[in-house]
This record gives sequence, C-alpha cells and structure tokens, in this order.
Amino acid sequence: MLKFRHFINCWKTVRVLPILKLGKDPTHPVSYRPISVLPTLSKLGEKLILNRYLTHVTKLRLPMPQQFGFTPQLSTAHQLLSFVEHINEGKNSNLATAAIFLDIAKAFDRVWMEGLVHKLIAYKFPQYIIEIIQSYLTNRHFTVLVKNSDSTPRKLQAGVPQGGITLK
Repeated sequence: MLKFRHFINCWKTVRVLPILKLGKDPTHPVSYRPISVLPTLSKLGEKLILNRYLTHVTKLRLPMPQQFGFTPQLSTAHQLLSFVEHINEGKNSNLATAAIFLDIAKAFDRVWMEGLVHKLIAYKFPQYIIEIIQSYLTNRHFTVLVKNSDSTPRKLQAGVPQGGITLK
C-alpha cells in the first residue's frame, strides 16, 4: 500500500448501520444515528498512514499547541482542563474572560478534500504521504444495512471517512 501509494479500493467501502434514536419516529430517516463500520484491514491501513503522518507532523511541530483532537496523548478532557485553567488565570488576575463556541453541524461530512490535500502540500509533507492520503480520501463508497441486507453501494461526494481508528 505504501510502496504503490494506493489505498486499496475494497477497503474504502463503509457499511452504515442505522440505529434508531430513543423516542424518535422510525419512519423518518433523521431519527436514526448512522454508525459507520469499516473493514478491519482498512483500519490497519489507516494505522500505517497515521504513523507516517504523525512522524512528519512531529518534525514540523504541528499541530498547533491549542489543538487537542487527533493528537497523541491528548483528548477533549485535556482541552476542557486547559480551558478551565485559562478562565481561572483570568479570574485570579482580575481579567474578564470571554468565550465563543461553534458547533459546525456535520463538520466531518463537509470537509473539502482538495483543500485538505492542499494543506498537506503547503506544509511540505512528503509526496508519498500526500498521495496515499489522497488515495484514501477519494473514490469512497458506502452501503446501508436495511432489514439484514446491504443497499446498493453509493459514492461519497464529500467528507472524510467515519468509523476509522482513533488516537490513544
């Protein structure tokens, strides 16, 4: 996979399991939470890519210190602690502290893939990493499990894969 800079196509089809939300009308599609299940080999491929990516990110001293998501040994709990600490520092120094919170609905479903690849190029990632990530992000499909049967595969037009590996 890394040698040919190609993420194998059969690993790029996600199976979506719709789970009914509590108290919701089962006749409305928005009443279901989509759970994405990727092939196991896809997750192994992701892990290989992630290791190469993190090696380069570490050399560049990315991501910025304020980013806690998708960063090894950091989590949203760490971000919350940092935020509370910042508020306390302001309070102890008699400073006013303000915060603005944004919740972008379906943010991962709307990621502009070409823009993401452009950022990798701008940060001077090695060409093989750019090509494998580009291969990973393109030509992706999904099926939906309905009544113990998979739907016809459909192509994903935007966004990044859900249901993949997470950093520990």
